[in-house]
Amino acid sequence: MSDNRQLIRDLLAEYWGYDSFRPMQEEIILSVLDGNDTLGILPTGGGKSVTFQIPALVMPDLTVVVTPLISLMKDQVDNLRAIGIKATYIHSGLTRSEHRLAFDRCRLGKVKLLYVSPEKLQSKAFVDEMKLFKVSLIVVDEAHCISQWGYDFRPSYLRLRDLRGVFKSAPVLALTASATPEVADDIMAQLAFRGRQMFTRSFARDNISYLARYGDDKFNTLLKILNNTSGTAIVYVRSRRRTREIADFLVKSGISADYYHAGLAIEDKNEKQDRWKSGECRVIVATNAFGMGIDKPDVRVVVHFDLPASLEEYYQEAGRAGRDGLPSYAVILASQYDKARLSRHITESFPDKEYIRKVYDLACTFLDVIEGEGYGKVYEFNFNLFCERFELRPVAARSALELLTRAGAFEFTEEIQTQARLMVLAKKQDLYDLRINEDADRVLQLVLRTYTGLFADYVYINEVLISSRLQMSSQRVYESLLLLSKMHIIHYVPRKSTPYVYFNVSRMAPKHVMIPREIYEVQRERLERRVEAMKRFAFADDRCRVRIMLEYFGEKAAADCGSCDYCRAEKKRKSPAVTDDSLLRQSILYMLRQPRTLDYLVTTSGERRERIIEIVRQLLDENLIKSLSPSEFVKA
Repeated sequence: MSDNRQLIRDLLAEYWGYDSFRPMQEEIILSVLDGNDTLGILPTGGGKSVTFQIPALVMPDLTVVVTPLISLMKDQVDNLRAIGIKATYIHSGLTRSEHRLAFDRCRLGKVKLLYVSPEKLQSKAFVDEMKLFKVSLIVVDEAHCISQWGYDFRPSYLRLRDLRGVFKSAPVLALTASATPEVADDIMAQLAFRGRQMFTRSFARDNISYLARYGDDKFNTLLKILNNTSGTAIVYVRSRRRTREIADFLVKSGISADYYHAGLAIEDKNEKQDRWKSGECRVIVATNAFGMGIDKPDVRVVVHFDLPASLEEYYQEAGRAGRDGLPSYAVILASQYDKARLSRHITESFPDKEYIRKVYDLACTFLDVIEGEGYGKVYEFNFNLFCERFELRPVAARSALELLTRAGAFEFTEEIQTQARLMVLAKKQDLYDLRINEDADRVLQLVLRTYTGLFADYVYINEVLISSRLQMSSQRVYESLLLLSKMHIIHYVPRKSTPYVYFNVSRMAPKHVMIPREIYEVQRERLERRVEAMKRFAFADDRCRVRIMLEYFGEKAAADCGSCDYCRAEKKRKSPAVTDDSLLRQSILYMLRQPRTLDYLVTTSGERRERIIEIVRQLLDENLIKSLSPSEFVKA
């Protein structure tokens, strides 16, 4: 083990540029390298990916990473390739030729990591093909998805046992950011763990202050919070329409903001994300589609404009604040309406069973799948058109499809967005003698000049960029790429965004669609408990918020956090007025390491405004701070 310890530290420095591991990373890696089945529970931002990427470099053969996050697959593979680590991925959004190319590379030992989406494991043919691989390690990312006790159960994860059966000697590393004790036990049981090697970090984040602000005027409360704080912020909402509405409000109020949700084109997502990460945009207003795998350490504020349905979701989203360890805030904006909305979420998530069977029948009709047919096939599923054609409410219809997936009737996979990509099929010398029209020639020449690696692999391209550089309409660029593809000069895969339905059993009569008690009644009861826990956390006025959260995750708090709004109010109520200003002076000087407003100092300190003003005047007189404006100061 001592050899491994030095080796993995050297790899961390060589490929990632760090001289030490984050808490629990090293322990998890050494456990895996010792051949142990291992469960790692690391909070958001805890560095889960390193715990399998480093073992992949040490172990002799392929590491298979099962993850439901298609966009994260691409980002991680791109990042690994950028630092010289060979990786690839396979999911349902790929073409057959892309699939084959990735498969051949794995079979020939030309890659170290293969990312695969869980729905691919539903296919026995796919799993049988994988028997050609030599596999050293199986990684299960978002491992809570395998547990029916968890908040995001996915039936396709249950097929991971089949993968264990194929690669009997390969250890399993299961990773998740949040799991209650019963979910942790269930993960290890479902994956048939040999032993109980579990590593978990405390769910406490000492640098995050958890606050709640109540009232119906959420827009102006949000504005006040952002004006009284500095640094990057995320505002989470629960609807796509609301992301734009709030972002527009913030922009009109003088705050740099943008919006983000799953329905955007990949190019738009990447652009918005890059502007926010670079600091060009301060606030991103987003659904829960935003944040997975985004390592931005200096997020100072995460605001929940709408409440999620569980503390697991809340913890992951709030945990994107303060990854650099500096003081940060997670703020809930809540009204009595939110309690009712959370209760309604339970009903919407579990529509009537007859309605669920009706949705099954309509979905099969929509896809032209007759009874007894469909087994083993994947169909593109235009969800919006489906709801429109049969006049279905999208929320209830989506819940029905998800319950049908849990019941094993078929597998509904939400939008898999794929960016446009191409590979050059022609040989380099043949490109000089091509006879093609002027548009196609200009497009081809620009592509060859702009992108590298086109002759060896599929490369992502941006048609908007090509159109702009050539001053050619997007339609003409698209038609030129199609023509080049038809002539077998390139293989062009246009971008698309669509859900899929995979039939793991043939279509059956609706009356034969079974929705077991474990899928419906038991899961509904669990959701009710999760919702009640979320309400308790958000609306608590009698206990430390962090203590409530830690107890939910099975962790006993040694003491109240001292920084949530409940603890601050208690401190103020119990503590006599402090006459010695030295501690308060030190605190203000610490906060003024970066520009702060007077409102910020008052809000953060919890002291009377008059007292803060007096100390600020003293510090100004002593030239320890300087004024940037009548109401903004910084350390001198």
